[in-house]
Amino acid sequence: MQEHFHFTTDRVKLQKQYASILLFVSAQLSSIQIPLQRRNRHLLKQEDEVIITIHVLGKLLGFTSERAWHRFVIGNLFPKALFPERSRYNRRCRALSFAIKWIRHQLAKRGQHHAYAVVDSLPIELCHSARMHRVKRFRGIADIGYCASKRITFYGLKLHLQVTDQGLPMGYVVTEASCHDRVAAETVMTQIPHPYNLGDKGYISQKLQKKLYEEHRVAFWTPVRKNQRIRQSDAWKQWMKRKRKVV
Repeated sequence: MQEHFHFTTDRVKLQKQYASILLFVSAQLSSIQIPLQRRNRHLLKQEDEVIITIHVLGKLLGFTSERAWHRFVIGNLFPKALFPERSRYNRRCRALSFAIKWIRHQLAKRGQHHAYAVVDSLPIELCHSARMHRVKRFRGIADIGYCASKRITFYGLKLHLQVTDQGLPMGYVVTEASCHDRVAAETVMTQIPHPYNLGDKGYISQKLQKKLYEEHRVAFWTPVRKNQRIRQSDAWKQWMKRKRKVV
C-alpha cells in the first residue's frame, strides 16, 4: 500500500482549480475552429471544453496513469453516468490533441507576466554506463555526454527546459547528450520569450547574452567567473540604458 498513489488535495480546492481552468479553456476554444466531424453528437456526455479541462487538470496534478486518472475523475468530479468511459475519454483526448497543444501554448504565454524564468538542462540516460560504448539503441540520435552537476558520463539525450518561478514551462527542446547548453539556449528561450531569465555557469557567454537582448529583448543573467573581463552587472546596466531609450 505504501507504493500506491495518495491524493491529499482538498476537494473544494480541486473544484476551484477545475472551474478556473474550464473558464480559461472555454475562452480559448471560442477562437479555435475545431474540425471534428462526429456522428451521434447528441449522445455526448460532456462537451469538448470539459474533456480538455479534465485532461489538463490531470497533468497539472501529476497523474501519469490514464486508468488511475479516469478512476479519480468519476470518483471525485463527475458521476460515472455523466462522464465517458475510459476508452472513449482517451480517444476524445487524442482527437483533441491539437486543441490541447493550443491551450498549453496559451498557458505558457501567461508565464511572461511572472517575475523571472530559469533555464537549465538535465540528462536522460538510456542505458547503464557499463553499456554505453556498445549500445545500439537510438544510434544516430543519442550519444555520450557529460553532466557537470551530477559528475557523470552517460549515454542518451538531454532535455533543455525553461520554467518560470511559479513552475510554468515556457519552452523545451530535446537534443543529443553531447549538445552544450549554450547551443540549445536560444532555441529554448525564444519559443515564448520571457524578459528576465536566469542560468548557471554552463550558459556563460557574452555573445549569447548580447544576441538575446538585441534580437529578442531577453535579459539573461549567469554567474560571473573570476577571470571574466566584463562584469555581468556592467553589462546589465548597459542593457537597462538601451531599454530605457527604446521605451
